[in-house]
Amino acid sequence: MTTVLETEEQQALREAVASFGKRFGRDYMMAKATAGEYPRELHEEAAKLGYVGVSLPEEYGGGGAGIYESSLVLEELGAAGAPLLMMIVSPAITGTVISRFGTEAQKREWLPGLADGSRIMAFGITEPDAGSNSHRITTTARRDGDDWLLTGRKVFVSGVDIADATLIVGRTEDARTGKLKPCLFIVPRDAPGFSRHPIDMELHAAERQFELVLDDVRLPAESLVGDEDAGLLQLFAGLNPERIMTAAFALGMGRYALGKAVEYARERTVWKQPIGAHQAIAHPLAVARIELDLAQLMMQKAARLNDAGDDLGAGEAANMAKYAAAEACVKAVDQAVHTLGGNGLTREFGLASLITGARVARIAPVSREMILNFVSHQTLGLPKSY
Repeated sequence: MTTVLETEEQQALREAVASFGKRFGRDYMMAKATAGEYPRELHEEAAKLGYVGVSLPEEYGGGGAGIYESSLVLEELGAAGAPLLMMIVSPAITGTVISRFGTEAQKREWLPGLADGSRIMAFGITEPDAGSNSHRITTTARRDGDDWLLTGRKVFVSGVDIADATLIVGRTEDARTGKLKPCLFIVPRDAPGFSRHPIDMELHAAERQFELVLDDVRLPAESLVGDEDAGLLQLFAGLNPERIMTAAFALGMGRYALGKAVEYARERTVWKQPIGAHQAIAHPLAVARIELDLAQLMMQKAARLNDAGDDLGAGEAANMAKYAAAEACVKAVDQAVHTLGGNGLTREFGLASLITGARVARIAPVSREMILNFVSHQTLGLPKSY
């Protein structure tokens, strides 16, 4: 899936990543998931080639490109059957936030490692009672001398077991108004009072999910990322890339499934001709391709707006892209499994597990219903019901 909308450099990057991803593929990823291991070889080699840190600043070891290139990398890895979920979290969310709002010391400490793969940072925002609603987050930070004390819980945090630190979204009290406002803190994995507990998931993936407990975790002043008065601005600077990268993750998965289905439809012969010759097989696959391409265009728009610094425009487009890509992915995977019939549920063809995986794109990091709320309120100007 290429486009004339991309530069020669971007198309060359797409081709290189596609070739690289096929060296690993879905069998490698499933073996890692079965063994309960993170795909470190893939992560480290992708980082060495400059793919993981492609969007991070050059002066800190990154590629100096943008979220467009980062989403391109993740999409092509996914289309090859080897997506790196932590690319969404580590360089795209936390790397973006630190690049834009971190101190010079924070940038020097974290960005080179996030770029070369030697360090990983997780991201904790979701809470048991708040979901991703930043206005209801109850994890709080209070000053104690020059330090901060952080207390609260987070759930569905990816990759905490392999991360060197977690960027935690907490809330502090505004001295002027007394209202709570979101703030971001870097919490080292071995910080006293910071504990993690794996969540038993049906989802078969290499990256594990965790519940975090922060019990008066003492952090030095320099653990705060950015200005404590910036509030939602800093948070959304990371959430726009998160949605764009989730769209890329979904697109890659959908393209992988569609590719398997098309290959099967060409080769599987019934009544003396390939089943792909029948419109009942061919047309739904054609629809899947159209919807994936449309979603890709929306993702590209969102990425370009983000990289141009248009946070407001990117917020709208990123939500739309995430919605479109998730819907296209679910439909593509469903049609792929249906095309293969019973074979679509066998381990040999590797599609059945994508049924669960595709649903994740609809649910996380924000549900399709919340995206529809966003579009209803922000784009259409309709009143809120809550």
